[in-house]
Amino acid sequence: MRHAVITGASAGLGAAFAEQLAAEGFGLTLVARDEERMAAQADRLGSGHSVEVRPLPADLSRRDGLAKVAARLRDDPPDLLVNNAGIALATAFWENSPEGQDRLLDLNVRAVMRLTHAALQPMLRRGRGDVINVASVAGLVAGDADAAYAASKAWAVCFTESLAVQLAGRGVRLSVLCPGYTRTEIHDRAGIDVSGVPRALWLERGFVVREALRGHRRGRVVVVPGRRYRGLVWAARHLPRPVVHRASGRVYRGVLG
Repeated sequence: MRHAVITGASAGLGAAFAEQLAAEGFGLTLVARDEERMAAQADRLGSGHSVEVRPLPADLSRRDGLAKVAARLRDDPPDLLVNNAGIALATAFWENSPEGQDRLLDLNVRAVMRLTHAALQPMLRRGRGDVINVASVAGLVAGDADAAYAASKAWAVCFTESLAVQLAGRGVRLSVLCPGYTRTEIHDRAGIDVSGVPRALWLERGFVVREALRGHRRGRVVVVPGRRYRGLVWAARHLPRPVVHRASGRVYRGVLG
């Protein structure tokens, strides 16, 4: 049976990845802090899809939690690693606390780097494996996201693209998922008011996950779900930077006030 490890698996895109992969027959290791919620999720997915689902409680913003999951990846390497765990911050960069910024970097950058490193070693030895890192369209287009969050997602894009180039032809595939506004709990948890976001910009998490897996399996390294967001990324890459920055500023003021 193929096996996947999913971080941030108890809610949002992580839970949607778990649902989709269990339906495809993957055994799962679910990584999250919420033990009770994760245990219920494991029971439901395991009985519903007749697959083995193992909870692995860990706080990836802490060194001991990160080391625990990295050791599992080395000792019991999966076929697929989905680095989904991450956080956003509610206020502008200059209003965030240094402690909040440090936790954001620990989850959005350090955890992705360490867990990818732990998974790649056994994947390369056996000549096959898959890694999907979850970033954001904010990592491709300057906009309304907190600057530290956007930078952390831009790091994930560059990190994944660089590894994909370096590992081409060695049997290990990497991709980075860059969704736009998606209906998950991340905004509520961070206390971010998204009431000003137009309805047309919202994506459903099941759609995002299906697009992520489809793009990954077709060999796309950067996966941007939704035509509107792909158009936005295209425009950001081809229009003059001052034009992009002015448009982004209008979006920023409209969403964050």
